[in-house]
Amino acid sequence: MVDRTLADSFQTIGVEYDRYRPGFPDAAADLILPEQVGTALDLAAGTGKFTELLVGRATYVQAVEPSEPMLDVLRAKLVDVAAHLGTAESIPLSDASVDAVTVAQAFHWFEPEAACAEIARVLAPGGVLGLVWNHSDPTCAWDRAAHRIAHPAVGENDQTTGSAAEDLPGFEFDSRAVVAWSEEITRDDYLRRWGTVSSLLVADGRTKAAMLAAIDRVLDEDPDTSGQTELELPQLTEVYRYRRIA
Repeated sequence: MVDRTLADSFQTIGVEYDRYRPGFPDAAADLILPEQVGTALDLAAGTGKFTELLVGRATYVQAVEPSEPMLDVLRAKLVDVAAHLGTAESIPLSDASVDAVTVAQAFHWFEPEAACAEIARVLAPGGVLGLVWNHSDPTCAWDRAAHRIAHPAVGENDQTTGSAAEDLPGFEFDSRAVVAWSEEITRDDYLRRWGTVSSLLVADGRTKAAMLAAIDRVLDEDPDTSGQTELELPQLTEVYRYRRIA
């Protein structure tokens, strides 16, 4: 069951999400689209962090996103992308009109059966579906500690949260891969990033401040981050690829 309060929390932000959230490695897009396609749709596109990787990998790129603040940022950044207000359960595109659909960091917010039916409807027969998530690297103790603070319901060693299943209705599973990469981020931006996750967006002011203070203490106490203003943050990007069943 999707927690609508958490899912809808992203309706309130746009600029902050774009500035502080991580992007995605080129290799993730290459795994989904090793060759150029005609039309690609980035579904639940947010501010366009994955959408921008489709430009050049598809002749025509479209984006669908339910948050107006996020769409405002996407439209300003990617002026050649056709951006539409809509949801995964009600995609405002015609039948069999796209060759590939991508969903980055969002499929776990969908109602899976309704979303899969809509994705299959807009995909041409044999079209590609790619699902993508960024995860923390389990070898990075300070980032894992921050995750446990921000997401206390997630087990300490759980790396599957937000991941897909091999069986999706209407689709044939093709492949799964994990891309390891890293990003440089300032300590201040790392803390601000946590302010854009759903659990903090819905928290009251006192709870949010306490969680951010606890993450700040982790950075003070961990030997890899103590006294550092620039951080090297390892990331794992998980990529699932499917084909629409003809």
